[in-house]
Amino acid sequence: MRIRKFFGLAVLALLGLAGVWVATNWAPDRPVASLKARWAPAPSQFVPIAGMDVHLRDEGPRDDPLPIVLVHGTSASLHTWDGWVEALAGQHRVIRVDLPGFGLTGPSPDGDYSLPAYARFIVQVMDQLGVQQAVLAGNSLGGAVAWKTAVDHPARVGKLVLVDAAGYPMAAQSIPLGFRLASMPALAPLLRNVLPRGLVASSVRNVYADPDKVTPALIDRYLELSLREGNREALRARLQAGNEAFTAQIAQIRQPTLVLWGAQDRLIPPSQAQHFARDIQGSQVQVFEGLGHVPHEEDPARTVAAVQAFLGQ
Repeated sequence: MRIRKFFGLAVLALLGLAGVWVATNWAPDRPVASLKARWAPAPSQFVPIAGMDVHLRDEGPRDDPLPIVLVHGTSASLHTWDGWVEALAGQHRVIRVDLPGFGLTGPSPDGDYSLPAYARFIVQVMDQLGVQQAVLAGNSLGGAVAWKTAVDHPARVGKLVLVDAAGYPMAAQSIPLGFRLASMPALAPLLRNVLPRGLVASSVRNVYADPDKVTPALIDRYLELSLREGNREALRARLQAGNEAFTAQIAQIRQPTLVLWGAQDRLIPPSQAQHFARDIQGSQVQVFEGLGHVPHEEDPARTVAAVQAFLGQ
């Protein structure tokens, strides 16, 4: 009887702790309207494209003959390019967009998060903004979207900038905990309404070489935009879609290409930069010591200087 009573009390204690944990980390979806004031001030705009109100920013001189389109990675947003835009928008038209499934754009109506679908989306954005051809720059998933757009719609892409880009079979040394949990179907009911701030902080620090650069404001951004209604379900769908089915197409790229990489990237290791160099004829590679998977965000000044040199050629 004593043993049974002890286990009964232990179970009640664990349930109580679980209840406290859930209550502390309770984070249901938030409507996009509640997020706009903080994350979509001017020059943000919302443009109807493919059944979505797409969040984008279009800055710099409109007479630029070859605008730059910046494409973020998984669970990021157009804000990841703030530093680059500050440096580039004085001389270039710079367009950045929240991809379907992320940021304030939210989920795709058709639930298609494949690379071909994202490539079509980029062309739709360009069409909506009257851009015939652009420089495409993308990080991680955004890098894969950029090169896939160059393959599928070559006339629309003048140059490519690939920043720790996805595309080859994963060889990760460390995967952010948030991505690992989102890939587990059994956790979907729990994670639909629970998102610990510590989980988001850990995941962001994982993709930085120097985790001390991850500020509370940066964690706020990643956390709150993850809560945009529909984004968590979209993340699970996107992680299931993969990139590797199109790897062989990378060798079809003929646009001038700059490949940038963080030497301390543990998600997509810098050895993969050499795969792009091998497969894209004439491409240039630059690896940055002391930077991780999001070098454009971790050190915008150092990385954008390489882009400015490339665009000046």
